[in-house]
Formats: sequence, structure tokens, C-alpha cells
Amino acid sequence: MNQYYFSLNISYQTFLAHYSGVASNVLVTTENGLRLQLSAIKFRPFLSQIGLNGRFRLTTDQNNKFIKLEML
Repeated sequence: MNQYYFSLNISYQTFLAHYSGVASNVLVTTENGLRLQLSAIKFRPFLSQIGLNGRFRLTTDQNNKFIKLEML
């Protein structure tokens, strides 16, 4: 398994544009400088009235297939 750590600070309105299909993916940069593209729907459980704000851990299998996303 692989784990990637990154932080996000996206306003509610900006995220809504991503989730509604204008841009269905979110591009993040990990703490190690790796750029990852994730489906916006994966972040929906973490969305609040102020948006997405926090540190996250993405876990993937050895083929980089999504396993889970957690807010730390």
C-alpha cells in the first residue's frame, strides 16, 4: 500500500464548481511534491459550509488504485 499526505484549502463555492461537473477532478500536490488527480466525489464526505480545509491521507494499493481518503 502507498500513502500520500497533502493539505487542501478550497472554498465551498470553488468545490461546488468541481463537484457539479465543471471540473470533476481535484489536482493536489503531496507533501513530497508529487501531483495527484482525484475525483472530486471522493472529497464530498469532508465538505463543510466553509469548504474543504485540512490535511488528508490518501491510501492506494500497489497499482495506485484508490483504497481510502482520510482527513487527519
